[in-house]
Amino acid sequence: MTVRTIAEAKAHAKSLRSALAADGNVLGHAQALELVARQNGARDWNTLSARLANAPPPPFHLHQRVQGQYLGQSFKGEISALSSSGSHYSVTVCFDEPVDTVTFHSFSNMRRMVRGTVDINGTSVRKTSNGTPHLTLSAL
Repeated sequence: MTVRTIAEAKAHAKSLRSALAADGNVLGHAQALELVARQNGARDWNTLSARLANAPPPPFHLHQRVQGQYLGQSFKGEISALSSSGSHYSVTVCFDEPVDTVTFHSFSNMRRMVRGTVDINGTSVRKTSNGTPHLTLSAL
């Protein structure tokens, strides 16, 4: 698991300690931090910690209030799930108000939640047939 923040690194070390303890292997917190550092390509915890402290903050975080467009419809909501892979983020957004995803006048499909993959600018990789991104996000 690649960590992006010091908090993620510490949480990963904590879960590593718990998993090893369940198997009867006792590991100190400092040892767990050192293992997480090596898993992330750093020489030691101090090196990883310094690298993460100097890294730009991630553009999105869990429970962040966001606004944007989903299939051409405006929304406001909250990020309820988030994971990252390289420069892309898989997000789940819970809308404050349901969003109608159909533009046909005699039919509606109301959505309260959507999952998508966005880049660091909040623009989805997937696009509609006319080239418009499925999802765009920005902080409120």
